[in-house]
Amino acid sequence: MRNSESRSIYCLADQTEFDKETSDITSLDAPLKVILFNDNIHSFDEVIAQLIKAIGCTSARAEAIAWEVHSTGKAVCYEGDLGECLKVSGVLEEIGLHTQIEP
Repeated sequence: MRNSESRSIYCLADQTEFDKETSDITSLDAPLKVILFNDNIHSFDEVIAQLIKAIGCTSARAEAIAWEVHSTGKAVCYEGDLGECLKVSGVLEEIGLHTQIEP
């Protein structure tokens, strides 16, 4: 965890000022997840091909992720650091797939 710093926060609701310990939102230790969401636009073959391109998995793994997305509405398709998650998300979104990165 990175060093915390004390910041003064002004609360408009009750017109008071207080100190709050803050730290960076992203931790270098915790992996992030790329979530892929279902849509009614892309075919299974398109999603499978893009998953293979984005995460370098086998076609069987990509098909399993695609079925999970189809069945539940979303699926974790990748876990890693922020930089890699952004790359994966970017590749998936090249064809208009909807993704989200979360802790």
